[in-house]
Amino acid sequence: MPYLFTSESVSEGHPDKIADQISDALVDHFLAFDSESRTAVETLVTTGQVILAGEVRSKCYLDIHQISRDTINSIGYTDPRLMFEGNSCGVLSAIHEQSRDIARGVEKENPEDQGAGDQGMMFGYACDETASFMPLPIALSHKILKELAWMRREGKEMPYLRPDSKSQVTVEYDDNNKPIRIDTIIVSTQHDEFGSDEEMHSIITNDIINLIIPKVKRALKPEIQALFEHKKPIKYLINPTGKFVIGGPHGDAGVTGRKIIADTYGGKGGHGGGAFSGKDPSKVDRSASYALRHIAKNMVAAGLCEEVLIQISYAIGVARPVSLYVNTFGTSKVDLKDGEIAIKLLEIFDLRPYSIVKNLRLKQPIYRESAAYGHFGRLPKIVTKEFTDGSGVTKRMEVELFTWEKLDMVDRLKKEFKLD
Repeated sequence: MPYLFTSESVSEGHPDKIADQISDALVDHFLAFDSESRTAVETLVTTGQVILAGEVRSKCYLDIHQISRDTINSIGYTDPRLMFEGNSCGVLSAIHEQSRDIARGVEKENPEDQGAGDQGMMFGYACDETASFMPLPIALSHKILKELAWMRREGKEMPYLRPDSKSQVTVEYDDNNKPIRIDTIIVSTQHDEFGSDEEMHSIITNDIINLIIPKVKRALKPEIQALFEHKKPIKYLINPTGKFVIGGPHGDAGVTGRKIIADTYGGKGGHGGGAFSGKDPSKVDRSASYALRHIAKNMVAAGLCEEVLIQISYAIGVARPVSLYVNTFGTSKVDLKDGEIAIKLLEIFDLRPYSIVKNLRLKQPIYRESAAYGHFGRLPKIVTKEFTDGSGVTKRMEVELFTWEKLDMVDRLKKEFKLD
């Protein structure tokens, strides 16, 4: 029987995402000047205030207040009317040194024996619904908000837009778990006050449906575009309360790590519960999740299966994973049970924390870009970034973003699983 599945995304201006981006901007700066930095930074944002907490161990000195302000300004919070503005908000830091009890488990005499920075389980997922090997509902939710952010920054056709927004997409699937149509699109976007409430709502609704959605569709493959043209029309719910002027941290406090489902697969697959942002790659919540996405994506791209969920677990201070679980949901193309596939993957991929960090080059300052619009389904690329330390020294670095999205293991998997 056909069924509906829904995923939600939030924009870079959403309070929780502001917190994530500040935390990851700090991670990047620490790694830029000391690649061995250990960070676990939490951020809280509210009306006119940023509060930083957590643990850091690093050789470098940073002006964390200015990094926080620069991040807020870059998102678009530069207008005092929003009651949260980068140049004037208060920044309170309660960051202190990392616990030695944690450090002793992570750091070993032989670097390859580096232990996991925490216990827990992590998941990776991929499917063949989209070109990015992501589930369609979350891919569309992210795309809508990226187009909305572009329109806001461009400032011409929708000049009333403010930074805070959310999207939600519901897709109908058939009995074979294939998407057959877009059922519902919900967009809530913060905006300036103009005209009457009814006039504002009418203009914003019209612009979302006739400006944003066509831009989203044009960027999609024809078979995905066709899902918008089903005989049963899409239900649009735009700013359902009718008005969204008060938003951002003034409308709702934001905290690092509260959008972990939007950060990953939109509720498809699984999630171990650990957030990513604010953490250096010694924390397996982050690095192992990236490693499993890398494996899952390459598995589907290699034709080993159409869909796969992978779970891994670790003990704090121990290098080798405790377990690895694979579920191909009956879509495997090889004559092996899922448990046998898991054993073979452990032979192909080194999932010790040291090896994950090394192979995916995770000690680079690459995390700010992942802190909005999802950590997965992104395009790997090389960019030049600039960082300034607390003494005013500026450093320019060429880094590779989203290394875990590279399809660099497809040939190896085809060979090992005899898929040629």
